[in-house]
Amino acid sequence: MSHNREKEVSLLGNMNVEYKMNYDPTILEEFENRHPQRDYFVKFNCPEFTSLCPITGQPDFATIYISYIPDKKMVESKSLKLYLFSFRNHGDFHEDCMNKMVNDLVELMDPRYIEIWGKFTPRGGISIDPYVNYGKPGTKYENMAEHRLMNHDMYPEKIDHR
Repeated sequence: MSHNREKEVSLLGNMNVEYKMNYDPTILEEFENRHPQRDYFVKFNCPEFTSLCPITGQPDFATIYISYIPDKKMVESKSLKLYLFSFRNHGDFHEDCMNKMVNDLVELMDPRYIEIWGKFTPRGGISIDPYVNYGKPGTKYENMAEHRLMNHDMYPEKIDHR
């Protein structure tokens, strides 16, 4: 069965895209996973994430790692980029931003498994690195999520280069 990807997504290749300055999950677009018979990870490394501290209004910077095992749908990368950009003027705690991302991406694609790890630049001498994951309830991915949560930071990196 042949599908025309151009009919599935509207942002990729569109030169007149608006960069929204406030949190907007409606930007996200999905497309069909052409390999649903196979488990595989898709990973996005997003080193330029910015949001605002909800108390001080100061900018917070992070690298966001998003990894997921798709089911029937996948997230389109340009829409994901625009979605992440929409946090630019959004005031929320780091933990809330990561949980919102998981919630929005689960709602969009209903993945088998997803994890998001935000590694924020230190402010005031401390960094906050929230890790959030989700496995489809009632499946082996629910067990996988529990296992990965309990073991996600067994080998933490040296923090000397941020």
